Amino acid sequence: MTHDHLSPARMGSTPQDYARFGIEPGAIKPHEDGLRTDGGPGSYEWWYFDAHLDDGAKLVVVFFTKEFTAIGKPLAPMIRIDLTLPDGTTVEKLAEFDASTFTASTDTCDVRIGANVFAGDLHTYTIRAKAEDVEVDVTLTGTVPAWRPESGHWLFGEDGEQIFAWLPSVPEGRVEATYSLAGRSTTTTGVGYHDHNWGNTVMLKLMHHWYWARGSAGPYSVIASYITAEKQYGYSTLPVFMLARDGKLIADDKSKVTFEELGSYTDTDTGTGKPVANVTRYTYSDGDERYVVTYTRHSDLSTVKFADNLTPPKRFAAKLAGFDGAYLRFVGEVRIEHYEGGKLVESHVDDALWELMYFGKARP
Repeated sequence: MTHDHLSPARMGSTPQDYARFGIEPGAIKPHEDGLRTDGGPGSYEWWYFDAHLDDGAKLVVVFFTKEFTAIGKPLAPMIRIDLTLPDGTTVEKLAEFDASTFTASTDTCDVRIGANVFAGDLHTYTIRAKAEDVEVDVTLTGTVPAWRPESGHWLFGEDGEQIFAWLPSVPEGRVEATYSLAGRSTTTTGVGYHDHNWGNTVMLKLMHHWYWARGSAGPYSVIASYITAEKQYGYSTLPVFMLARDGKLIADDKSKVTFEELGSYTDTDTGTGKPVANVTRYTYSDGDERYVVTYTRHSDLSTVKFADNLTPPKRFAAKLAGFDGAYLRFVGEVRIEHYEGGKLVESHVDDALWELMYFGKARP
């Protein structure tokens, strides 16, 4: 009888881990939102922004060093803009650039791709981007301070040699935005978010799937995620939880979090074939005090089978290899409840978006 050897997966949290990455516990510095890789083969990196705008529009802007699945390639910068108009029309644009157009500071967030800019100081950001006939000009001002779960580096393998890193530089902020489509401009305000990811190993080799969500309701802001590592890592679970009230952090100890998936179904309507929970719930228990954050799905905003976005030869190769990764983004509500000694003392509800990223095959 043989037993598969399982490798460890953990969040970096030891003094040695912090020293390795040149960071400090609980003290985030501007260089952490600067360039953290060299952009070359064996790395990926991106800076992400999204906003819910007061006119009903939704906006996503991402600056990439390269397509994150093409980790073996040299620097190949890209910008993605997804704009959902108030009437529900969605425009998705991807602009690719020559490597010579890319510059980024290692001291702070100052990323330039041609005339496009993603720059800020962990509090105030300027984002200007254009892809074909879509153009955006955004100012994001943080209302919740920059945060990370411990070191923000998930480490995979015996020596933690494989890395997936994440920094929520602006967990929540005020947005002033002008967006233009085919020459027609709209200026509005809203609520936004910015984070930064990088790593040295293709994510689908490390992670089987994750739920990731953020949102706000009443005085509360939340970021919550539940990551399941790949089979090689024993399908270990890696929870993330941050809760702030009136802009101040009140809860972020992952050991106090439990996660539930309720009302699960298999997504056959869009053909991903993935198991999906209609309700995801994060419960944070700290002595007699308990916070319950519940996301309830109303509909799908988008569903993507990764293989469908490949060129025909790559799509055929992906199917031969059995790759059937998918991404689902949901629209619904978040409810944040506060209990003291078993008694509900506060409850707030608001609209929310969240996602299920499913790299692996559905588990039997």
